[in-house]
Amino acid sequence: MVTSGVDGFGRARWVALAVLCSGLLMVILDGTVVTVALPAIQQDLGFSPAGLAWVVNAYLVPYGGLLLFAGRLGDLVGRRAVFRAGLAVFTVASVVCGAAGSAEVLVAARFAQGIGGALASAVIVGMIVTLFPQPGEQARAIGVFAAVGAAGASIGVLAGGVLTRTVNWHWTFFVNAPIGVAAFLLAGRLIERDRGSGLRAGADAPGAVLVTGGLTVLVYAIVGAADHGWAAGRTVALLALAAALLAGFAVRQVTAATPLMRPGLLRSRTVAGANGVQVLMVAAMYGFQFLAALYLQRVLGYDALATGLAYLPITISIGLLSVTASARLTTRYGARAVLLAGLLALTAGMLVLTRAPVTGQYARDVLPAMLLLGLGAGLSLPAVTTLGMSGVAPAEAGLASGLVNTTQQFGAALGLSVLALLAQTRTGTLRAHGTGATTALTEGYHLAWLVGTGLLAAALLAAALTLPAQVRQTARDTPESATLIEQRSPSRG
Repeated sequence: MVTSGVDGFGRARWVALAVLCSGLLMVILDGTVVTVALPAIQQDLGFSPAGLAWVVNAYLVPYGGLLLFAGRLGDLVGRRAVFRAGLAVFTVASVVCGAAGSAEVLVAARFAQGIGGALASAVIVGMIVTLFPQPGEQARAIGVFAAVGAAGASIGVLAGGVLTRTVNWHWTFFVNAPIGVAAFLLAGRLIERDRGSGLRAGADAPGAVLVTGGLTVLVYAIVGAADHGWAAGRTVALLALAAALLAGFAVRQVTAATPLMRPGLLRSRTVAGANGVQVLMVAAMYGFQFLAALYLQRVLGYDALATGLAYLPITISIGLLSVTASARLTTRYGARAVLLAGLLALTAGMLVLTRAPVTGQYARDVLPAMLLLGLGAGLSLPAVTTLGMSGVAPAEAGLASGLVNTTQQFGAALGLSVLALLAQTRTGTLRAHGTGATTALTEGYHLAWLVGTGLLAAALLAAALTLPAQVRQTARDTPESATLIEQRSPSRG
């Protein structure tokens, strides 16, 4: 039964948003919580240094490869069903990870986690823009989503340090279980089942195999490039295979009677431009997050908990700006203007880090950069998400959501691999010439942050040149937005 009144409908939508964001938070936290626990996992389960990387990579490869297909699957069979299926797989796999007594079991369960994470997170933005069709509310809702996604990564560093120190690494996985169960049950109660357009509307099995295979191989090549090098035969062969698979997918979409992804979607100047800008922006930001943690620990001598606390200013800044100022500014000035301001702040913050010295002090050398980066991310992340979903038809909201998530994941993997490799190479060269260890590390981080500054400057230029000043919102006043939330009458609780 549907409750009467606009207020009840409005409250239910915001509660549903909280459920969606709790699922997102669980997936995001898992990525950074685990990285802090890696030394303890290696010691307990006997991972080799090379094998330890698969605790991360076994998750990233299926996650990055399945996002686009998972988003489209939500359009076809129903986004709520795909979201809940992802939560179920992720939660069960998390319990198996926590209980793992061998390296093989942990890696296999991490692979399953990646599948569940892709299914759950790929459809969230599509559900949000359908739940909140009006521009003002949509901007606020996307701001909340962006705040949870961005701040969750920083919170994960702190949570990982606390759990690993006070309990053990197993609880970095077990902590997902209550969150996942609660989100699964609440999603079933608060979010009405959406039927989807049906598999016949876009059940392109060959296209699904090509795009999933191509993206999976691409992510696998990128995450492995840090160890093998970008010019290595293995990396080049994998990149060539990924390019061939994705080219086959593009050809298939032009010729298929019911394509998985309508070719016209990427001809949208706003959608294509926003996703391109996001790749550059996220590449720089993920490289910053990883290397800043190493700088704090290896150069300034912070432990895991102190490193997590050092990220609090950026976490708080992103949270406050994403849910308050970003939404109001987007409504008043447009998403493009807010994105440009955010990218400018990000570029300035990254540039400040390139001057962080060996004998750095947090308040003087790190905090200003954290505040600028928090300001920039708090403004730009909601704006670029809004632009990536602008003008997309409701029937393709899941696909566009999957595309936004795919480019974000691709940018993260690319930035982490390229910037970490640059820092490592620069440090190794300096050490070979007799430079002290700490100085060589710092100089390596400086080079990576300088390249990150260039990526952000390129993103700023691309946004200014490619994105239109005015864009259309997604899914305005659609019947689907009025039926996605199941309103419970007072008699039913």
